[in-house]
Amino acid sequence: MSFRPLHDRVVVRRVDSEEKTAGGIIIPDTATEKPSEGIVEAVGPGARDDSGKIIPPT
Repeated sequence: MSFRPLHDRVVVRRVDSEEKTAGGIIIPDTATEKPSEGIVEAVGPGARDDSGKIIPPT
């Protein structure tokens, strides 16, 4: 990745869901659900507290 998110933001890339079931049935795009899995691509340095110190994400 050529950029880094600001503050405590996270960039997540979606993982494509399976197009077929184990039995070989092809699932159309309209019947698939939103993906609930992803790969973390980049994490920001962290948020700042009231005194200005950076709190790193856990």
